Amino acid sequence: MSTRPKSAWVFPGQGAQRRGMGGDLFDRFPAECAVADRIIGVPVARLCRDDALLGDTRYAQPALFVVGALAYLAARDEEPPPDYLAGHSLGEYAALFAAGCLDFEDALRLVCRRGEIMARAAGGGMLAVLGERLDRLPGVLADAGVDDVDVANDNADGQVTLSGPRESLSAAARAVTAAGLGRCVPLPVAAAFHSRYMRAAAAEFADVLSEVRFAPPRVPVISNVTARPHDPLLLPDLLAVQLRRPVRWRETMAYLVGRGVRTVRELGPGRVLTDLFRPVLAAAPAVPDGGDRGPAALGCQRFRADYGVTWAYLAGSMYRGISSVAMVARLGKAGLLGFFGAGGFDRDEVEAVLRSLTADPGPGRFGMNLLAMPDNPALESALAELYVRHDVRYVEAAGYTGVTAALVRFRFAGAHLSADGTPVAVRHVVAKVSRPEVAAAFLAPPPASVLAALVAEGALSAGEAAAAARLPVSGDLCAEADSAGHTDARSALTLVPDLVLLRDAEMLRHRYPERIRVGAAGGLGTPEAVAAAFVLGADFVVTGSINQATPEAGTSPEVKDLLARAGIQDTAYAPAGDTFEFGSRVQVLRRGTMFAARATQLLQLYHRYDTWDEVPAAIRDAVERTTFRRPFAQVWRETERHYRATGRAAEVERADPRRRMALAFKWYFAHATDVALRGDTTERANFQVHTGPAMGAFNRYVRGTELADWRLRHVDVIAELLMRGAADVLRRHCPPVASSEQSGCSDAD
Repeated sequence: MSTRPKSAWVFPGQGAQRRGMGGDLFDRFPAECAVADRIIGVPVARLCRDDALLGDTRYAQPALFVVGALAYLAARDEEPPPDYLAGHSLGEYAALFAAGCLDFEDALRLVCRRGEIMARAAGGGMLAVLGERLDRLPGVLADAGVDDVDVANDNADGQVTLSGPRESLSAAARAVTAAGLGRCVPLPVAAAFHSRYMRAAAAEFADVLSEVRFAPPRVPVISNVTARPHDPLLLPDLLAVQLRRPVRWRETMAYLVGRGVRTVRELGPGRVLTDLFRPVLAAAPAVPDGGDRGPAALGCQRFRADYGVTWAYLAGSMYRGISSVAMVARLGKAGLLGFFGAGGFDRDEVEAVLRSLTADPGPGRFGMNLLAMPDNPALESALAELYVRHDVRYVEAAGYTGVTAALVRFRFAGAHLSADGTPVAVRHVVAKVSRPEVAAAFLAPPPASVLAALVAEGALSAGEAAAAARLPVSGDLCAEADSAGHTDARSALTLVPDLVLLRDAEMLRHRYPERIRVGAAGGLGTPEAVAAAFVLGADFVVTGSINQATPEAGTSPEVKDLLARAGIQDTAYAPAGDTFEFGSRVQVLRRGTMFAARATQLLQLYHRYDTWDEVPAAIRDAVERTTFRRPFAQVWRETERHYRATGRAAEVERADPRRRMALAFKWYFAHATDVALRGDTTERANFQVHTGPAMGAFNRYVRGTELADWRLRHVDVIAELLMRGAADVLRRHCPPVASSEQSGCSDAD
């Protein structure tokens, strides 16, 4: 843990400009000034002496940027670089220049476009509110009926700025004065910056930013929108959103102090930001910050090394490519790992995905999922073989009730005995389980009969089989509790500890050379839930539902809109399409769709009647009209075509009337998934959307923040939010059990 006091350089925003700013900086940096003169169209030295131009947003913003950027260049020559950079609103661009994200010319051009767009957003204004009881401000405004103003700048405990219509700001000022909260100062601006009234400007600026390429910051730059260091991949999104979201400067200062910053240097006109920092520092504890390594202390160190990830965190697969190439690629580039959702695709489609993921430069680490396919074992085997041929190293196994030859083939291809005779497997299987007897099968070595058959057919060598006989089928067991899709509705509070005990018993029994890890999945929608998983003994966590409402998810915007509005109560259990006849259940979205009720009706009809013709005519008509939206005969023709096209003609040719009814009913499940993926709003009532209550929990957690908009919920942002938040929760409440390494993971490794 570093105890060195840290520093930050900060840059003021619009409103800090004053006549004569810049001083001798213009003579000191003539090359940069020449660039600025050409781009702005007015000599910058003259601009900074002209009060009229400095009062115009189109000129004030580039002038302030130039002064801040030149002040940085001067400071860079005088002292060591800071540990952090930050800027208030416009000042964020000078910070990004200082961090090397943009060169001087590109940054200035971008600031000029920003100033032009914001200058056109006329109407409304801003009001500074200064006082000591501003925690009461929302209630005072609500009581006064002022509901159309937004907090634009949350600068300090005693200083906020409101934006909105001028009449409403006047009403707000009267309410503040009457309540004795403090004094109000109207600001000399032409629009309601950093508020809902800047949506059109933000959208226009987003188009400009889409053409800009940002380099990774050399020094962390704190985002106004998140009050956390910028993710380079999110810069365009957050800089656009910044126009319509509040500047979280109070939280920014608290974050810096919490990370050990003890001095700030303000680069630009004035001392406003320095004065805002002082009370935050004065209130800070004397103990220096422990750094940003909290999330890396969670879970098993060996797991992170084996999977090549920064944190003990995986993003689980979602059927039909909902966990898409874009999703696993983004996670890989962020130092994390996700599993592509290969379920529902044929071999050729999956191979095309693998070619994309392994193309140079590729996303880094990634995984694929392998579903149990009792009705199509040939495809399961073909995919396992494909994964071996493309040297996939990480597979998520889901839906298994026992160990199959295909899974054993993948897991132990390349297995061997080391020089000292230790068995080694080069491929990793994360087995998702919710039943102890299934877990036991994965914790044991593969059955001798399966190994013998694989050796006999040449799928494994004798050496690979010899190593396999001394290793578990899965080195990473994942307890799947209250999750989306297939679920036994288990509780993580009982399932995770139960599997940990089972793991410990099997480790003693088989004396494996390496410790089997137990992970947790299902219900992980908040930092508190993730923290709880680690406290229960999880070595790693796997998220699912929450990654479905992200820009990278391979489903429709219509589905993402529904998911982003869901609460924890908005899920239901429905029959599973792939195991329809056996009554298995999946957890699906209930709000906004009738799928759960309609799928349940089909299962009831299947159990009550032996043929479709036995179903009462009125019910048949209703099902054809609302559920199938076509005649049963047409459904059967489409079902026949599907089975013949996938090489399973015998399934339909041998089907008796009861089996025909089951296969036709299963058509509905595939259809309901397809219309959801396509976002066919004419069939919204039939959308099948697998999700658990974690989605609703996450929605509530991010309510009122920028992540309320799923378009900003990038998968790596979600991962960081949950893992850093979990580390904070554990630091506050139970530091002795914050890491499974403290309970034996690293020792056993």
